[in-house]
Amino acid sequence: MATTWADPDTARAQLGRVGVWFGGLGWAPWEDALDAARQIEALGYGALWLSETPMGREPLSFAAALLGATERLPVATGIASIWARDAVAARNAALSLGEIHPGRFTLGLGVSHAPAVRLRGQVYDKPLTAMRNYLEALDAADWGGPDVETPVPLVLAALRPKMLKLSGSATTGAHPYFTPVEHTRIARETLGAGPLLAPEVSVVVESDAATARARARSFMELYLALPNYTNNLRDLGWGDDDLAGGGSDALVDAIVGWGSVEAVAARVRDHLDAGADHICLQVVGTSVAGAVAELEALAPALLD
Repeated sequence: MATTWADPDTARAQLGRVGVWFGGLGWAPWEDALDAARQIEALGYGALWLSETPMGREPLSFAAALLGATERLPVATGIASIWARDAVAARNAALSLGEIHPGRFTLGLGVSHAPAVRLRGQVYDKPLTAMRNYLEALDAADWGGPDVETPVPLVLAALRPKMLKLSGSATTGAHPYFTPVEHTRIARETLGAGPLLAPEVSVVVESDAATARARARSFMELYLALPNYTNNLRDLGWGDDDLAGGGSDALVDAIVGWGSVEAVAARVRDHLDAGADHICLQVVGTSVAGAVAELEALAPALLD
């Protein structure tokens, strides 16, 4: 049986308007991660997005554990690296989770970054071509497992035009990361009206500017060392002075929505108004418990 991935409307219904991106769960003790996932589910967030790095939990097995330990919360990979497993393994894992937990799993794929790929003993070369080949291999062999009642959404980490166009033409849609509102608007224009657009949006619930920006910079420093992100920001008009030292105040304020609950909720609405279908909300610069507390504070302002 040929693989059929979810259409954008199915994905929108599955994920809802606001989910949670929580990479820190990949390093947290299991009991802490499980407690956080259950609290996120109880608060009513639409989905939980998990990351992948060579130093953290393997995201597909982690997703399986969290799906089995929660009742209704959808779980997504944001993202699973195409260099970490072959396409057939990724396809079989995604469809297995889709069959066991109908309507609750989304497969997010990405080309990752050169340093992480080198740690796996591989060569980061021609990422767009690598992704095209990987997507073709996803469907190269027929799925022989049980029927998957609700098709699994498939999204790509996409920043620049060619990857955005590939995500729109070959998958359910795009999952940009570390981007300002301006990028969400451009991504929607590039994708057109149909494909799913699910950007990560970083936030800090803190009204003191110095404290909020310090928390934001502790998060931003890592990503401003990666060319995929800095090249995308340069495309948007940000210069070297903005990219240095954890980011200029203007760049920090553009990437990380900070302030009161109302101010953070307004930043989320800005991305929705710019064309996002689903927001992957990430509380940055704090602990697992601190992030959950801020998600709890935000829930009444963000969730219907």
